[in-house]
Amino acid sequence: MAEESGRNRAQDSRRETISALAGEVMGLARDDILMHLRFFAPVLAALPVRERRESALPEEKEGMPFPEAPGLAWDGHFCLYDPVSVLACYGREPGLVARTYLHLLLHCVFSHQFQYDKLDADIWDLAADLAVEDVILELGLGGTSLAADGAAARRFRALREQAGALTAEKLYRYFLKNPPSPEEMRELRMFSFRDSHRLWKRGQPSASGAEQWRKLGRQMKTELQSFARGKAGTRSLEKNLEEADRERYDYGEILRRFAVLGEELTVSREEFDYIYYTYGLEHYGNLPLIEPLEYRESRKVREFVIAIDTSASCDGEAVKAFLRKTYTILNGFENFFTRINVHILQCDNRVQDDRKLTCREDLETFLREGKLTGFGATDFRPVFQYVEKLRERGEFENLKGLIYFTDGYGIYPERAPDYQMVFAFLEEDENRAPVPPWSIKAVVGQ
Repeated sequence: MAEESGRNRAQDSRRETISALAGEVMGLARDDILMHLRFFAPVLAALPVRERRESALPEEKEGMPFPEAPGLAWDGHFCLYDPVSVLACYGREPGLVARTYLHLLLHCVFSHQFQYDKLDADIWDLAADLAVEDVILELGLGGTSLAADGAAARRFRALREQAGALTAEKLYRYFLKNPPSPEEMRELRMFSFRDSHRLWKRGQPSASGAEQWRKLGRQMKTELQSFARGKAGTRSLEKNLEEADRERYDYGEILRRFAVLGEELTVSREEFDYIYYTYGLEHYGNLPLIEPLEYRESRKVREFVIAIDTSASCDGEAVKAFLRKTYTILNGFENFFTRINVHILQCDNRVQDDRKLTCREDLETFLREGKLTGFGATDFRPVFQYVEKLRERGEFENLKGLIYFTDGYGIYPERAPDYQMVFAFLEEDENRAPVPPWSIKAVVGQ
């Protein structure tokens, strides 16, 4: 009994020693990040560290390129760490602990966790990890360098030539179109795997929590401008911060902009007084004192135009995805009119096709059987001219707006129409010209 008690005290003492040493290592990693990146102070304050006794990576140790990773994970509130893994990694390669800590912080700043439940998890994991590691490599901090960084930098340069800027969003879209083979996936994971993502879905914070991280990202972007003045190595960080701060339009809200007032033959309960109505029935037979209003005004999606750029630079699958998303949103509106008046125009440098939709069935048929036509150069002006001709012929009673799905490489009209105008893009592109100031720019994403 005494012998067993002695073993327990020895184990407790050993755990306390490991815990204390791991805490010191995490403190050193924090100090190293602050020493090189002072604008990270608010981020570090927003994500306190907490020891986690059990391994943070039980499911991921099998077959992972870094089975001895420091065991850091984000649970929505804390940076969790496994003290045994932290000490093992620090003994093998000291920079790996600070590297993983910084890696996890950047995931938070770029809001990578908050899109997790809407995406292909495996592809998003890889894209987010690659984006973060590219930022860290470009920053070139001595305390976070690893032996494999040279090979990783060469691989990232090759990937940048294929995918463009290495933000998680761009990489995600690239990998969806060009799925990596199992060998490529393993190679890329070897260069980018650091922290565990298995708690991301379960640890989703409230809307206010997500907004807090977006505010921290915006604050960092502002402070970075003074920090990076005259310095190199922050371009990837700035691009990822811009992507995280980009306003992501709710496409459903865009369609709601095109709601118009219409009459509906139904009782307006807000304006109907049941007391006077029943009083009349009780005292004067079948003569109610106040008749119910037989109509009410309600906001209904009714008349608008969807123009689809089918020029050679637009991908057919992207167009189909956009139309499927449009149908899903419209179909979900409780107040969607049984009969509608929507025109779907296919266009490049002229209007190639006009499909009029008057009900849900028309839209379903178009999605199922419609073919894309065009694939020439892009000129936006003919669409506006064509819509004006439709209005002159009385095709619309109250045209609310036009949604133009395009890659943005075309000739914009000089004058604003007298209806709402949205140019919708699948992704951001810094090389295209800005949309006219009288229009709304929306990046609808995948």
